[in-house]
Amino acid sequence: MRKLSKGFTLVEIMIVVAIIAILAAVAIPNFVKYRRNSQAAACVSNLKQLQAASEQWRMAGNQGTPTMAALCGATGYIKVEPKCPAAGEYTLGDENTDPTCNIARTLDANDKSCWHDLNKEAAAANGQAEGD
Repeated sequence: MRKLSKGFTLVEIMIVVAIIAILAAVAIPNFVKYRRNSQAAACVSNLKQLQAASEQWRMAGNQGTPTMAALCGATGYIKVEPKCPAAGEYTLGDENTDPTCNIARTLDANDKSCWHDLNKEAAAANGQAEGD
């Protein structure tokens, strides 16, 4: 009587592993790109909040450059101090300067989707439309 063997052969297992490796090689770079782009979008949103809060601070009659303590907290214009999702640091500007993130364009100077930058004039000079 012949015994039936159950299970997978080595070739079948190697084919499955190769397919998984190909899928991972395609998926991981895209995941990294989408994560970087979403962090940049969140950072730009935070910069816009800081800019709006500093404008409100100036409309309240204050002069000079605001501090994070003046803009954020229970007595400020933003309840919780925004943090860059990519661990960047925010710097507030005066009335002629937008708030900035120290990451700005350091990740990839050519990929506008990952810029942590609110500077509209520089973005327009580089061909980026407002709202992108």
